[in-house]
Formats: sequence, C-alpha cells, structure tokens
Amino acid sequence: MNPVRTLVIGAGNFGRMHARTLHGLAEAQLVGVVDQNAAALQTLRQSLPDVQTWTRLDDALAATDAEAFIIATRTDSHVPIAKQLLSAGKTILVEKPLAQTDVEAQTLAPLIAPDSANFMAGHIVLFAPEFQRLLRDLHTHGPPLHFSAFRYRPRAQGDLFPEETPLRMTMVHDLYLALALTGGQTPAKLTAQYRRRPDGRADLALAWIHWPDGTLGSFAAAFMTPPGMPEDGFDRLEVFGESWAARLRLNPQPYELFTDRAQWPIGLNIDDDPARPSGWLAEELRCFCRIVRKQSPVPLGARFQDAMAIQQWLRQLEQSTS
Repeated sequence: MNPVRTLVIGAGNFGRMHARTLHGLAEAQLVGVVDQNAAALQTLRQSLPDVQTWTRLDDALAATDAEAFIIATRTDSHVPIAKQLLSAGKTILVEKPLAQTDVEAQTLAPLIAPDSANFMAGHIVLFAPEFQRLLRDLHTHGPPLHFSAFRYRPRAQGDLFPEETPLRMTMVHDLYLALALTGGQTPAKLTAQYRRRPDGRADLALAWIHWPDGTLGSFAAAFMTPPGMPEDGFDRLEVFGESWAARLRLNPQPYELFTDRAQWPIGLNIDDDPARPSGWLAEELRCFCRIVRKQSPVPLGARFQDAMAIQQWLRQLEQSTS
C-alpha cells in the first residue's frame, strides 16, 4: 500500500501523539501539522524536529498534497474544519466528541459518503486487542445481559478543561464501547446524574442505559483520583452474559516503573515512539489508512452514524440530569 499522505490538525497532547505515531507507520506519510498556537508546534518539534508546521490550515492545504486529515482540535472547532475538508473531497478522522451538539454534528450529513467511507470517528479503545477479543467472544458465548464501565481521571484534568464534564470528556469513550457491544442498537431509556463541587462544576457522572432487548449498562466517570495515582487514572469494563462473564482492565497497562514514585508509562496503551509506534492508536491509524485506500470499511463504532448516535445519547443523558 502506498503510504497515505496525512496532515494532523491540532498539536495539543493528543494531536502530538497522532503526529508521532503517524511518523513511524509504514502505512502513512506525515506531511505536516497545523495549530494556531505556535508554542504547541514548538513543543512538537522537540520530538519531530523536521516536521513541517503551519499556523493556518489554508496555508497547509496550499503547500501540501495531503489526502487524509486527523482533526484533533478542541470540540467546538471540529465541525467547521470537517466541513472545509469534506467539501474539498478529503477523507477525515475526527477525535470525539464529534461536536458540542447533535444538531451541529448533523450539518455534516450531506457531506458524508453513504458508507461513511470519507469519515472515521477516532476511538482508540475500539482497537484494543482485548476489546476486539471480547467482541469475538460474544459470537461464541452469547450477547451481554449487563455491563459496567468505570473511567476515573485526576481532578487536575477537570481543572485543565473547566468547560467539560466527565460525561462528555471521559464517559463518551465507554458509550462508544457500549454501542459496539450492543451491535448499534438504539437505547430504550437513558438516565444520568452528576455530583457537583461547591463551585458548581461536575466531578462525577453516573449513567444508566436500557436497551430494548433487556441489556442494561451502567457507567461511572469522574475527575476524582488523587495525585498518587497514574496520570491517566484507571479504566475497567465488566461484562456479564448468560453463564459467562468478562473483565477488561484496559488502563493502566501492566507495566510499572518506580523511581521517586510509581509510574505507568504506557498510558492507554499508546507508545508513540516516532521510530517504532505500537498500541491502540497505531492500530487505529493503520485502520484509517486502509479506509483511505478503500481496503477496509469503517468499523462499527467509528462510522458517522455511530458518532451521531453517541451525540444523541449525550444530549439525552445531559437532559436527564436537570
């Protein structure tokens, strides 16, 4: 496969990981990175000193022959950037959530191919081998009857993004997993509840989803872990079926480093070494390259219709908290 010429838009933490991972993939050619913040681009050059960078997307489009784009900017900029690129016939991967509202996200619909071939939603855990094995095991042991998802992050992460809630910033990951586990079914009922700090900001979100076939899902996401725990907190997924059960401890990964304090160096199974990347993000980007080359369809959970479904779930869950 000819390497897919890819441009990354956004040089924040996750944008940098996308760029570093793409740099080391045989399937991709990193043609550059765009970010309005010149300081963020300078930080990126510490690990990728030769990368081309721009502070304006129009300049990057004029200067490169990029055919695929990773949008890893703030949520409120996703739709405008996506519209510009889709209108130009490009294929895009958009980090989640797709938009701040489902109404805004729906404005992209006229630009999306019927099979979502020009759009992929970013979701690294869908590409975790443990989760892929779980999906295969469903065919052998039967569908889930109940599952519980836990996703806890440090309080400092909530302070860094005061406009976000645990529901939209972290629980959204588990909602995508739930969509895949239930085969894309539409829920029958969604409810949620926040715990709020004295300043009014939510630091805990609890949610419950019922599906028409009787499947029940419960979710917990929070900005509550203390400084002594790993930087990416912890994630766990427990699934129960008829006479079977599974438990996935997805984060932290089973590699611990001890210096002046305990560390978990491979957070979310992302090793973005520009020379030899591996892990969930690398597999997601390999999948995206196959999609661009029309060698693979967009998988369940990463299609535009899946992203739209999650946007609607988020709206219904938020409305139930009021």
